[in-house]
Amino acid sequence: MKIGIVGAGPAGLFAAYELSEKVDVTIIDKGPDAEERIKSSSNILFGVGGAGLFSDGKLNFSPEIGNNLTDLINLKEIENLVKKVEEIFSFYDIKAKEMDEEKVKALETQAAHSGMKYLPVRQAHVGSDHLPYFIKEISKDLKKRGVEFLCNSEVNDLNQGEIFIDKDKYKFDKILLAPGRSGARWLEGIVKGKNMNYIYNPIDIGVRVEVPAIIMEEICGVNWDPKVHIRTPAYDDFVRTFCVSPYGYVVKEVFDNFCLVNGHSRKDFRSSNTNFAFLIKVKLTEPLENTNLYGESIALQATTIGGHKPILQRLGDLRVGRRSTWGRLEKSYVLPTLKDVTPGDIAMAMPYRFVKDILEGLEILDRLIPGVADNSTLIYATEIKFHGLRVITDKNLQTSLSGIYVAGDGAGLSRGIVGSAASGILAAQGILKN
Repeated sequence: MKIGIVGAGPAGLFAAYELSEKVDVTIIDKGPDAEERIKSSSNILFGVGGAGLFSDGKLNFSPEIGNNLTDLINLKEIENLVKKVEEIFSFYDIKAKEMDEEKVKALETQAAHSGMKYLPVRQAHVGSDHLPYFIKEISKDLKKRGVEFLCNSEVNDLNQGEIFIDKDKYKFDKILLAPGRSGARWLEGIVKGKNMNYIYNPIDIGVRVEVPAIIMEEICGVNWDPKVHIRTPAYDDFVRTFCVSPYGYVVKEVFDNFCLVNGHSRKDFRSSNTNFAFLIKVKLTEPLENTNLYGESIALQATTIGGHKPILQRLGDLRVGRRSTWGRLEKSYVLPTLKDVTPGDIAMAMPYRFVKDILEGLEILDRLIPGVADNSTLIYATEIKFHGLRVITDKNLQTSLSGIYVAGDGAGLSRGIVGSAASGILAAQGILKN
């Protein structure tokens, strides 16, 4: 049996790991292989390793974090998938740090008293300077297991059992689509073009917050990537911390028509700051249910206002309704780790509701992490997590088009490396089962 996998991110790689040595597997990706990406550091979104190749590799080993599978399989089954993902990482000597239960309980109690929820999670941190080499090793091992990689190959179209790359046609018995978050719009076009069933998930829209590392040292000492959930008073919106990067760096992500921000932490090099995403869950109803399209419209507006650069603003300036300038930013004791930005006014780029959520949410978070809502705190716009399209599948992740399966963030089935990898394994098991 021949299996074609579109996408070489965590979902595609871990699916191939599960399938290899049992069936013939070919992985196709529009970007270069891991070694070429490491040498050039130019393509941060596509290629072997996916958009996460240059991330700092935060691994959340929890069935409750990073997956959208609970309506398909039960929590115990998800837990088994996560354990399998953890076993593979452990084989490469990447292991979770055990938590101090007493400190965890103290944080949970303090968060509850302060009107929010703290979620302790077993985590491992690979580091943005180490993760590419792990991906390089796992791709090498996959090749030894017989997996073929077709890199720098963009899929133009597909049918049941057929994948088209430029003018070439490749035949497979089954196809797994795992294009990742950066390929969400590509997958949307395929799904609609082939009349597969789908709905739209909520999308995460927000900003990246940067503070002195010492402010978050205590909480990050308990969990490297602390998860805090908040309900804002004015709109009752759900806001959360995501992808905390202790001693990290804010980075720019460039897409075709807009740019976004993200955050990384290295293992061997540290900045004096910590940054994190502060994201608002956005769900839409008719007439505009397409959350991906809505997110893109905000990203486009922010990119236009920022002159094709992210917007940077001091929290104090955002509070009083004035734009930041380089002069005002220089008065702050927080020095930005991303310099390729435009000082400006985030309220010009984002809807009032989201600005209100950010201001209220940071005030609440400050009760748990004093100093995080100081006027000198830096806010970068925008950060958006595109996983709005949710492809409807059976419990084996087979779509309404027989023989075509999906997995990962781009298909709306996961949120993050471990969840994506788990969905890839589930799809692989479904392929073998069928």
